[in-house]
Amino acid sequence: MTAPDPIFVDPRLARLYDAFDDDRGDLDLYVGLAERFGTRTVLDVGCGTGVLALLLARQGLRVTGADPAQASLEVARAKPGADAVTWIEGGADAVAGRGLAADLATMTGNVAQVFGTDAEWAQALAAVHDAVRAGGRFVFETRVPARQAWLGWTREHRSAHRDIAGVGPVEMWTDLLEVALPYVTFQQSYRFPPGVLPDGDVVTSVSTLRFRERDEIETSLSAAGFEVEEVLDAPDRPGLEWVFVARRL
Repeated sequence: MTAPDPIFVDPRLARLYDAFDDDRGDLDLYVGLAERFGTRTVLDVGCGTGVLALLLARQGLRVTGADPAQASLEVARAKPGADAVTWIEGGADAVAGRGLAADLATMTGNVAQVFGTDAEWAQALAAVHDAVRAGGRFVFETRVPARQAWLGWTREHRSAHRDIAGVGPVEMWTDLLEVALPYVTFQQSYRFPPGVLPDGDVVTSVSTLRFRERDEIETSLSAAGFEVEEVLDAPDRPGLEWVFVARRL
């Protein structure tokens, strides 16, 4: 199982995640696809703080959210309507063998790119295949390598301030650490108000993502027992991301 980044497992950072990722227009596509497919049951792999899982549950769907980061799940479980979702603490491998037979499985955000090795990605695909019924769909997004999204992962392009309830003003910025394709490593830093934390004001989280080419992804899906039905453009990042819609054979 791929270990989650500190931003998801450190309670000090997990509570900030929604505040700094507050524009979730990207999820409208997933909600729309769930409606188009006549979905009744959903598995959200890497559900994080539960934004999509709760959004779908409010549509009357039966939703399971899985994530290996306990701190993120604690944030999710504390939200209104959380009792309507089944929460599983664990990575993609944790959903296999549970007899879920979901109509739809999803991976939003960076989830599909955190599986760094071919073996990890294949294991994740096998787990999703096991959790989705025959004819069900698997929908996920991944960035187009040629568009070099990482060029904008610098503090000049990615910095923000938020006033966090119970904490005060928090500053966030991003630094690009290394580009060694297909891997890109960056660091997010969070500066807390003086005296809030006992061990310094700045907490950092380092992340490494793998950028796969379209043919690599299509080949891996086929090997895992999926058929690619369509590849959509992400509405929130037009031309920058692929959204794969794959059907379980």
